[in-house]
Amino acid sequence: MTNCDGPGCGDALQNLYLFIDHEMDDASCEEIRAHIDGCSECLSEYDLERLVKSLVSRSCGEVAPEPLRQKVLSSIRQVQVEIADGIRVTRTTITETRIIE
Repeated sequence: MTNCDGPGCGDALQNLYLFIDHEMDDASCEEIRAHIDGCSECLSEYDLERLVKSLVSRSCGEVAPEPLRQKVLSSIRQVQVEIADGIRVTRTTITETRIIE
């Protein structure tokens, strides 16, 4: 991120990824959009982050092989349930999965 330190820059830059991914309420989006439209440094940062996101998205278009997908899903689904002092504790255990090329 840049060293932009104008009024509202900190909030705009801190929430930039949420803004880019449309994961904010409309009012917050409007505030950030208005700030970016009026701040050239934040606009440059916004453009850079959108470009990086686009490049990463295009580069990550491959689908994992089915055996790898199943192994990862199986690891995620491993759940251990314990009773400790009358309180049920659920833990999800994810085992290490290595991709060997």
